[in-house]
Amino acid sequence: MTQRKSISTSASRLILSLLLLLSAAATQAQGFLKLEKDSIPLFRGFSVSFDLVGFAQMQLSDHGEYEGAFRLNLHDQYFPIVEVGLGRANHDYDDVTELRYKTSAPYFRVGIDFNIMKRKHTGNRIFVGVRYGYTNYKIDVSHKNFVDPYWKTKVDYSVEGLACYQHWGELVFGLDAKIAGPLHLGWSGRYRFRMSHDEGDLGSSWYVPGFGIQDSSVLGANFNVIIDI
Repeated sequence: MTQRKSISTSASRLILSLLLLLSAAATQAQGFLKLEKDSIPLFRGFSVSFDLVGFAQMQLSDHGEYEGAFRLNLHDQYFPIVEVGLGRANHDYDDVTELRYKTSAPYFRVGIDFNIMKRKHTGNRIFVGVRYGYTNYKIDVSHKNFVDPYWKTKVDYSVEGLACYQHWGELVFGLDAKIAGPLHLGWSGRYRFRMSHDEGDLGSSWYVPGFGIQDSSVLGANFNVIIDI
């Protein structure tokens, strides 16, 4: 209990530090880009979106995500956002890892984007942002020809329902383009980093819902269909 409290405190401090850094960067960017002053109201509505990259991965490979987002628009400049999804993996035995891995679990991210466009009320946006992500998931994993550390013989190894969790952060850069009316298309690139995790005796999960494949998910991307409301 104490360890989880310490992890939660550390995560909160890191996210607060990231938000303070983003605020400072936004202030400097505003002065540098000379963002226009106007009488546009603070609340400019909200948007809902759906990511196509994770959906395509789900259809074409052995892992992926169904993900949607809800984002507020404050003065066409600040965009608090919540991203919610369901991540799944059904990775069968292969010649390299000899591993079978299965999981399905929800995840969420919260954060904020900052529009750095000089003319911020056009409907087109260039933004930078931060995210905090979390998932609590269970995995089934089995391994062919696992070498027993004591007997040095090859055996089949399997674990079902292993409880895991992970906290992570993301730095985001993206573009939103207005297509017609309330319809936007948006692209974002992400740099991900693990903050804390618990994967039991497994050591490191092959795939984490919302984060991706552990060894290759430092960089990621989303392509969103966005509706402004």
